[in-house]
Amino acid sequence: MQEYSKSKTNRIKRGQIRATYDVEKINTILDAGFIGYVSYIYEDQAISLPMAYGRNGNKIYLHGSQANRMLLALIEAKKMSMTVMHLDALVLARSGLHHSVNYRSATLFGTVRKMEDPIEKDAALLCFMEHMMKGRWDGIREMTKEELDRTLVVEMTIETASAKIRDVGVNDEPEDYDLDVWAGLVPIKQVAEYPIPDEGIPQQMEIPKHVLEYYEENRI
Repeated sequence: MQEYSKSKTNRIKRGQIRATYDVEKINTILDAGFIGYVSYIYEDQAISLPMAYGRNGNKIYLHGSQANRMLLALIEAKKMSMTVMHLDALVLARSGLHHSVNYRSATLFGTVRKMEDPIEKDAALLCFMEHMMKGRWDGIREMTKEELDRTLVVEMTIETASAKIRDVGVNDEPEDYDLDVWAGLVPIKQVAEYPIPDEGIPQQMEIPKHVLEYYEENRI
């Protein structure tokens, strides 16, 4: 089992029983999502924004316009952190203070570089698109040179990371278990609904296989 090294940066202090530094488990959390919360400093102001991402090994790819202030700030800082979180259930206890949630959360720390080489940028955007939906890249038109030139692509190399996972039931006070109060879990998940074609030609087309496969895998 490969683990990220522990340091003051990534070590989890509260709820250590839920902590993991296992690389494979953290990658599983990352691959189950598509949106990460990226933190950066802009004019001495701390800001956190949701960003779509792609992952390949220990690399995370973000992209935006050449004027994207967040990406430019990350490039200047040469480092970044990002958190990905999945809400799996509401935990309804017998008392208010023992209510909780089941979740999977991973926080990454690493170095940043601006991708300049067109071939590297194209490969990073392929990774991004395939992370969103496998098979989508081959079903769309090729990107033009002008589009690629207008796109700023940032690569994060994950240097360390940690995750917290809660996947258990209610944890009430022993004396509360005899109370006439309902307690339990309300499972929560993100699901895909049936694809809706855009106006025009797509309405006359069959839905692509890769889109239907994504729907079937994520509809329940």
